Amino acid sequence: MKDSKCLSPMALSPVSRTNKTGWVKLHFKWIVWWSFWTTLMLLGLALAQWQWARAAEKTQIEQALLSAPVIVQPQTAPPSWSKVSLTGEFLAAETLWLDNRIYQGQLGVAVLTPLMTDQNQWWLVQRGFIPTSVDRRIDPVVETPSGKVTLAGRWQTDLGRQLVLGVNREGARLQSIDLMAWQHLGDRVFEGVIHQTEGDGVLQPWWTPNQMPPERHQAYAVQWLMLSGLCVFVAVLGFRVMSKEARRES
Repeated sequence: MKDSKCLSPMALSPVSRTNKTGWVKLHFKWIVWWSFWTTLMLLGLALAQWQWARAAEKTQIEQALLSAPVIVQPQTAPPSWSKVSLTGEFLAAETLWLDNRIYQGQLGVAVLTPLMTDQNQWWLVQRGFIPTSVDRRIDPVVETPSGKVTLAGRWQTDLGRQLVLGVNREGARLQSIDLMAWQHLGDRVFEGVIHQTEGDGVLQPWWTPNQMPPERHQAYAVQWLMLSGLCVFVAVLGFRVMSKEARRES
């Protein structure tokens, strides 16, 4: 009896501390679990929303292409995606190369040649694709018509400059279209580029305004939504399993 009276709540403290430690570990495990799957779910929702937005943009471009006007020798900046016809002279010596283009699995460049009109207005013309050697020390070679030429193409105002790591220009090669490369020609230029489809000096057309159709973006959006739903399912299922195991252990 004397021994039993000597027992005090302090004698149970190691057990209490063990239970408390187990409780903390369990809840920390749950926090990590929900944080991980919630992050994946939100990421999937964000990517789905981005793909839906891209699909809407591509749909607008398709509609603009269908309703685009045909403009001959414009004197003011034409609307984006217009079909533009120009007469002038190519400035062959000002030709630069849009580097690292791929057409039908072949490495090459897009030829960028300014065109000067009789009004001293110059336009940047993307004439098409030519294949090149993998050896960058070998410069591309292209023939450019001299004298008066007439051409037609699609006018793009949003140049969609790519993310460039390092300098944009290396010699006569550009990583992304930038009119600053021809700033010495003066400021009588409209911000944009003509993607030539016909006429003098045209090369292999390769450019399309929609590299990926809206339907493809919508399909990707649905996939990301399904991934988000799967994350919720796995999170709930795993939480229930862990809860049952915790109850059994306690």
